[in-house]
Amino acid sequence: MLVADWILWVIHWGSALVGLFAFVHALLQRADAYSAADRKTKPIWMLITGGATIALVLFPLQGNGVGFIFWVPAMAAALVYIVDVRPKLIEVQRGHRNW
Repeated sequence: MLVADWILWVIHWGSALVGLFAFVHALLQRADAYSAADRKTKPIWMLITGGATIALVLFPLQGNGVGFIFWVPAMAAALVYIVDVRPKLIEVQRGHRNW
């Protein structure tokens, strides 16, 4: 294997773990926290993060470009959950404190 192949392999499985983390986190949150955080419902985020995880596992980055077409939106969906929805859910469930 070439070095580039190893790098793509690490990116492929690393991104799959990111998607899996987003899915598991979405699964473990209370359903009412999503509405309290003014985000889409829990089932919608389960579908988004679950679909993203499946796409990240099934479509690795390769030179032919097919994997890239599916990988980019799947990774974007997982990252939106992690950087936008997850912090709001944590804040809502922990309780917002103005100290």
